[in-house]
Amino acid sequence: MERSEAAETREQGDRRSLFDRFVQTAYLRVSQAPFFFLCAGIVIVWLVSLPLWVDLKSWQVAIHTVASVVTLLLLVLLENAARRAEEASQEKLNVIAEALAELMASQSRTDPDLEEATQKLRDAIGLEARH
Repeated sequence: MERSEAAETREQGDRRSLFDRFVQTAYLRVSQAPFFFLCAGIVIVWLVSLPLWVDLKSWQVAIHTVASVVTLLLLVLLENAARRAEEASQEKLNVIAEALAELMASQSRTDPDLEEATQKLRDAIGLEARH
């Protein structure tokens, strides 16, 4: 069975790259209230700056450009964090399933009905990687 990055990390310890640590820090900061207030403050400053702009269209383009760039960057960072979280959760489930399969295998010596269930469980481990 092909192992995910989460499985490799579990076996090697915490050796996250600089980018992965940055993503985790950004994820933690973006999901808190101060980031929302920062974004709201930017919008308020933009609204108040209307008299300073010569052209209304360029005033609108400024906020749309800033919002598009920030949104794109945040989307990439948050998707990366979500992927890593999903892989970690799946690895935890796989470890639990593998342990349960071993426990069931040891008990199947006394209860033959467990053999089929054990085989089904082993087949299901890593199922998401095959689909």
